[in-house]
Amino acid sequence: MRRLFAWFVLAACASGRAQQIGQNKQSGAAQTYTLSVKSQLVVETVVVKDKQGNFIEGLTDKDFALTEDGAPQTIRFCEHQDLAANTAPLPVALPGTEELKLYKRLARTQVAPEPSGANRYKDRRLLALYFDMSAMRPADQLRALSAAETFVRTQLTAADLISILRYQGGSVDILQDFTADRNKLLSILQTLVVGEGQGSAESVDDASSADTGAAFGQDDSEFNVFNTDRQLSALQTAAKILGQLSEKKSLIYFASGLRLNGIDNQAQLHATVDAAIKAGVSFWPIDARGLIAQAPLGDATQGSSGNAGMYTGAAAQATTNAFQQSQDTLYALAEDTGGKALFDTNDLTRGIVQAQHSIADYYILGYYTTNTAENGRFRRVKVSLTRVVAENLTYREGYYAEKKFSTFSAVDKERQLEDALMLENPITELSIAMEIDHFQLNRAEYFVPIVVKIPGRELALAKQGGAEHTLIDFVGEIKDLIGGSTITNVRDNVNIKLSDATAAELAHRPIEYDTGFTLLPGKYMIKFLARDDETGRIGTYQTTFTIPNLNREIKHVPISSVVLSSQRVELKEALYDTEKTKERQKEVAVNPLVQDGKKLVPSVTRVFSTNREIYVYLQAYKPSVPDEPSVGQPLVAYVSLYLGQNKVLETFPSLVVPAATSRLGTMPLSFTLGVSGLASGEYDCQVTVLDPATLKATFWRAPIVLVP
Repeated sequence: MRRLFAWFVLAACASGRAQQIGQNKQSGAAQTYTLSVKSQLVVETVVVKDKQGNFIEGLTDKDFALTEDGAPQTIRFCEHQDLAANTAPLPVALPGTEELKLYKRLARTQVAPEPSGANRYKDRRLLALYFDMSAMRPADQLRALSAAETFVRTQLTAADLISILRYQGGSVDILQDFTADRNKLLSILQTLVVGEGQGSAESVDDASSADTGAAFGQDDSEFNVFNTDRQLSALQTAAKILGQLSEKKSLIYFASGLRLNGIDNQAQLHATVDAAIKAGVSFWPIDARGLIAQAPLGDATQGSSGNAGMYTGAAAQATTNAFQQSQDTLYALAEDTGGKALFDTNDLTRGIVQAQHSIADYYILGYYTTNTAENGRFRRVKVSLTRVVAENLTYREGYYAEKKFSTFSAVDKERQLEDALMLENPITELSIAMEIDHFQLNRAEYFVPIVVKIPGRELALAKQGGAEHTLIDFVGEIKDLIGGSTITNVRDNVNIKLSDATAAELAHRPIEYDTGFTLLPGKYMIKFLARDDETGRIGTYQTTFTIPNLNREIKHVPISSVVLSSQRVELKEALYDTEKTKERQKEVAVNPLVQDGKKLVPSVTRVFSTNREIYVYLQAYKPSVPDEPSVGQPLVAYVSLYLGQNKVLETFPSLVVPAATSRLGTMPLSFTLGVSGLASGEYDCQVTVLDPATLKATFWRAPIVLVP
C-alpha cells in the first residue's frame, strides 16, 4: 500500500474592499489559503487463469469487483502486465566478451520511482538480488556472487530488470537500480569484495565512556552480535524500498541460514513478513551454503561439545536441529510472502530461475480505500470477476493499515499503547532485547525475572530535540500457550532525566528495565512493548518460553537459569524513577539477583568487555528426601571458558551444601571470571554441576563474546 499526499496552495487577490476579521491585513492584500487532502492508494496484483491453467487476457476494471472488509471499493486503474512475449533468454554472454568497467557511483538508499505516464516497468519482471554479506562466510559469498553472475550471463531475458542490493551490518545499499544493462550488472557483481561485511558489528570501547556505576550494560553495538533482529530489520527495509513500485517484485535473498536463537524476538520476523506483503514483495531465500554433508558432531568450524551428550546422541541431535533451525526461518519468510526457498543444492542459480518463472502474467488494480483510519489493523481484501469465469484467481488477501502513534493526548496515548499491544502486526521502531530467567521459590511456584534492554542511542535523540527528560512507557502481557488465557500483565513507565552527562552516557550504552512475575511450570508467550513518549517510537518484543518442572528432574541435578553479568549495582543508584515502587519492593524481596542491597544486572546479549569481570550466578536444588543418604552431601560446581576446542579458563571447584532449613535444598552458586588476559572473540561458557553422592551431573553451555 502506498500513501499519497496532495497539497494545494491557492493565492487570490481581492479586487474590492472586504471586511478583515481576526487578522491585521490591509484590505486588498493577497490572501493565502492552504487545503490539505490525504488519500491512501492500495495496489493489488491479480493473476487470472482459466480451467486449463492458461492466463486470461483482455480484462478491464469493469471485469473486477473489489471489496475491503466487505465494503465495495472503486477501482481507479487496471493495468495488464504480459511478459509472455519476452520470455526467450538473451544470447549468452561468455566471460571476456563483455565491456566491464568500475562504475563510480555511490550506493543509494531508494529505487527510482516510475515517472508519471511513463512505461518503464510495463511488461517487465522486477528481480532484486539481495546479498546479506554480514551473514555469509567468504566461501558462501563467492558461491552466491558466482550464481548471480551465471544467471545474468545465461538466463537473462528481455523482460527482466535486475537490481542489486547489499546489506553488511549497517545499512541496506542499492548498488544498482533496476536495469537490463548486462554490463552494469556484471561490473557490480565482479567488483563486490568477497569477505566484506564479516565482523561488521561495531566494537565496544568503554575507555571513552565514563563508568558511573549505574544500571547500564555494554555499548549498544552488542545488539548486532547474537540476535537476528538486525538482519530481519534490513530485510524489512529492503521490502519498503521496493514497495514504491506498483508491480510485483521478487527479492532473491542470499544468506547462510537465518536462525532465531533461543528467545529471539519473533515480533521482528512478523513485522518483516507484514512489510513484504504490504509492499507486494515475495522473498525467495537461497541457502548459499549449498549441499552440506556434515559430521554428526559438526564440522571443523566449531569446537567439540565436550560433555556427556557426545556419548548419548544428544550432541548429534542438537547439531542437526541447529542446522535445520537455520533454514526454518528462511522457509517461513518464503512461505508467508508467496516465494519459495532453495536448500541443499550447489546450483544456486536455480533459485533465481524459480523466482524468474513465477512472474509471467498479471493485472495491477489500484483503488483509494474508503477507510482512512490509521489504526494498524488488518484489512481483508476480496477480488472477484463479474463478467468472466476463472478457475484460479491469485492475489493478496489483505494488508495491515498504517499506524500513527505520535500525536495524541494523554488519554489517546494510553489507549493507543494498549491497542498496539493487541495488534497482530507488531511495531518495531525501537530495538529491544530481553532475557527471561526462572528460579524456584517452592514446590509449585517460580520467580521469573525479566530484563529488557533498549539501545540508548535511540533514546538520546530526544535530548537532541531539546527535551529535558525521556518518559518510557512499558506494557506487556504473559499468556498461557495451552489455554490462551492471560496469566499476568505489566503497565509501568520510567522517567529518565536527560542532562548533558546522561545523554552522553545513553549515546554509548543501553538502558535496562526489569520486572518479575511468579508463575507455575508451563509454556507461555510474552508480548512486551516499550514506547519513547517524547518521540512516539514503539518497539515490540514477542517470544515463547517454558518454565520447567524441576520437581520431575531425576536424571540430572536440577538447576535454575544461569545468569551472566558484568555489573552489580546499588539499588539506589538508578538513573530513572519507576512508577510501581511498592510492587518493586515486593519483587526485590523474592528476587535472588538482589543481595545485600545490590542487584546483579543480567547481560541479556552476553557481550562482555575484557576490562571487566564476568559474574556467573545460578541456583542448584537438592530437595530433602527421607532415608536418602545423599541428603546434606555437597555439590561440586565450576565454570569453564572454551575458545574453539581449547579450554582457556576454568574456576576452582566450589563445594556447596544445601541449607538445613530449605525444603528445596536451594544452593546459590556464584562465580567470578577474570577475563582481562583473554583476547577478543567468541567463546563458549560452560557451567558444570556434579553430585558425587548420586553420580548425577548437569552441563549448561552458551556462547559469549569478549570485546576490548
